Amino acid sequence: MLSRVANSIYWLTRSVERAENVARFVEVNLNLLLDAPSGGTQWEPIVLTTGDLPLFQKRYGKATGGSVTQFLAFDEDYANSILSCLRSARENARSVREVISSEMWQQVNSFYLMVVEAAQSNTLMNDISAVLRFFEEVKLQSHLFSGVMDATMTHNEGWHFGQIGRLIERADKTARILDVKYYILLPSVKDVGSSLDELQWIALLKSASAYEMYRKQGQHRISPKGVAEFLILDREFPRSVRSCVLEAERSLHHITGTPIGSGRISVERSLGRLRADLDYITIDEIVNVGLHQFLESLQSRMNDVGDKIFETFFALEPAA
Repeated sequence: MLSRVANSIYWLTRSVERAENVARFVEVNLNLLLDAPSGGTQWEPIVLTTGDLPLFQKRYGKATGGSVTQFLAFDEDYANSILSCLRSARENARSVREVISSEMWQQVNSFYLMVVEAAQSNTLMNDISAVLRFFEEVKLQSHLFSGVMDATMTHNEGWHFGQIGRLIERADKTARILDVKYYILLPSVKDVGSSLDELQWIALLKSASAYEMYRKQGQHRISPKGVAEFLILDREFPRSVRSCVLEAERSLHHITGTPIGSGRISVERSLGRLRADLDYITIDEIVNVGLHQFLESLQSRMNDVGDKIFETFFALEPAA
């Protein structure tokens, strides 16, 4: 497969997944606005974890619900806004229409147009329930795209590149959303164990579509350690970091043709070490290291995997 085509499919799925996860990111705080007492939510940490707080402050000043939602959802000049992600996904899909199915193109195109229409609405931002419905629709449209892709595209190298893009992005954002809650979202130490604390953990689980599955696995109380273990280490929940890394490694080895457990090239070794570490580490060991420190390391290692994927499969060879 041409590296240009593989790169476009990789970023097509990664951009759609990023748009969905940005919606989940903001939705955590919006739901807390409905449940928490006045002053129980903070908006600056949401932007801080994107790495773009200086850009936000330069353009918007103080972080409020309206300004953060506008920045992360509809800012045309911010590369990681939902609108920008869908524009990028649509352009990548357009460039490989001869490879993907027509249904995939139709879905990503209608998804993009839905977000454009919402961005142009003059009333959406004044109604928190309407904003929440918009984010629910973003998640639904992303799921529809994934389902259409799985059902209508041959599961060849191109499909596996798409899987890797989606899964690496999902793992990264699950780690980030957990880091927001654990490290900086809680207003103060005195709130630990309070009703506000529990509301925030429930909102976090719901933002990852994990609340019902967490409870159905036999967890009768919401505990920080239990939530962290589920979102990081659960092998079967599809949005957990471990599950994403495991499936991404399977797709990588399908592309390279080497068996799982071997490391012929650097990206196989990096992803294999990450998967092995997640297989054997325990939540107690993570807590002893420090959850924030572990999540930061996890994000750094996933960024390294992304860089190695680019270097191995997408980068053009320098001219002789």
